Amino acid sequence: MTISLSSHPAAPSAARPVEPDLFKQIFRSYPGGVVVVTADSGAGPAGFTATSLTSVSLEPPLVSFGIAKGSSSWPHLERADSVVVNFLGSAQEDLARRFATSGIDRFAAPTRWHRLPQGEPVLDGVAGWLRLTVEQFVPAGDAHIVVARVAEAWQAEDPRPLLFRNGAYLSL
Repeated sequence: MTISLSSHPAAPSAARPVEPDLFKQIFRSYPGGVVVVTADSGAGPAGFTATSLTSVSLEPPLVSFGIAKGSSSWPHLERADSVVVNFLGSAQEDLARRFATSGIDRFAAPTRWHRLPQGEPVLDGVAGWLRLTVEQFVPAGDAHIVVARVAEAWQAEDPRPLLFRNGAYLSL
């Protein structure tokens, strides 16, 4: 059975743009896994909290995530050849908040982290991580979409993910 959007009673008119507040409201109610993306382009470690991680391809293994053009981490990420996606566990809300806060040294104590053999910063105690090589930056509105190839992966036993929905952190 095919349903036409125009026949749906809540379908928007093609002439009306979606209001930013409605757009944010819809996505705020959709839960997302919480990750921290870390990189070091030679100027020291940088990182940010994201909920936009998406699996793109299995062969080759590709993922994507978004970063705002105005983010303080964007200049570091733009120059990095590789990044790490740190999957946060249910007890790591403090890390999510720290890496979502502007104007602070996100890697200072109490953040615990180390470097992988290739030099990328990785957070200690996370539920898992992916080491990625950057393939492409795609400009998209007020953000960039980063497409990256998975080069290495690690996952803790029985990881319990941290989720974000409607402005609040949740766990399963």
